[in-house]
Formats: sequence, structure tokens, C-alpha cells
Amino acid sequence: MAQRVEPFWKRKTLEEMDQAEWESLCDGCGLCCLQKLEDEDDANAIYYTRVACKLLDRESCQCSNYAERTRFVPDCIQLTPGAAAKFNWLPPTCGYRRIAEGKDLPPWHHLVCGDPDAVHAAGISQAGRMVAEDAVAEDDWEEHIIFRVG
Repeated sequence: MAQRVEPFWKRKTLEEMDQAEWESLCDGCGLCCLQKLEDEDDANAIYYTRVACKLLDRESCQCSNYAERTRFVPDCIQLTPGAAAKFNWLPPTCGYRRIAEGKDLPPWHHLVCGDPDAVHAAGISQAGRMVAEDAVAEDDWEEHIIFRVG
């Protein structure tokens, strides 16, 4: 009887993962690419809005120019294993955050179920429910808050 091998995210630390493994932790929800607001009175509170980054495809939740995203969006945050301790601003469903916190991936994650669209079927992403960044004045982002982290 063959011995079952644990998946890489259970047997490797974030730092031990190769680039492909690291990138595959992304569940494709696109939530990290939504505009966020910080509460000046509560430094721990991050409010996610339904306002999508100009490069985010609002239907597929994929970056339309991932390879060159920082050229077009200079403040785009590069998620790296070394910064994992600071991932508390990511939604609690995020594969990167969950692994950094020592949790397993959720059942709808494509690495678990094999279906890259499961994140949308589970209602985790905002696919089809986002608004374009250039369609909403920054002063009006507050009207599009969808959840709070922190």
C-alpha cells in the first residue's frame, strides 16, 4: 500500500516553497485587489470596498497585467513569504494568510478541490459584483464597503 504524501502547503514552510507553489496558494478571489480604507481611529481596522483596482478583471478576478502590475499600479503590494507575518490585512479566507497562520486551505480552494472556479461558486470572490475604480470618486468609496478586517 502506497504511503500518502501530504500536500506541499502542509509539509513545507512558506519560505521552503518554490515560486510556483507560492503562487498557487492564491485562491483567485481577487479580494486583495479591491480598494481598502483604513479607520484613523482604529489602526487595526481595514475596510474592503467593492471598488476594484484598475487592472483587476471584475468577472474573472484575475489581474489583467500581473507581470507588469507595479509599473501601472506603483503601490501594488507584492506578497512574499518573508512578509507573511504582516498578512493580517488580507481577508481571513485568503490562502496566503491561512497558511501563514498555520491553518489549512478551505475546501473550496483549487488546490484542495481541483476547481479554479470553486472560489466563485462558494461566494468568496466578488466576481461580477465589483465596480470599476474610475467609476467611483475616491471620496465615495465608503459607500461601497463590503467587510472589515482587523
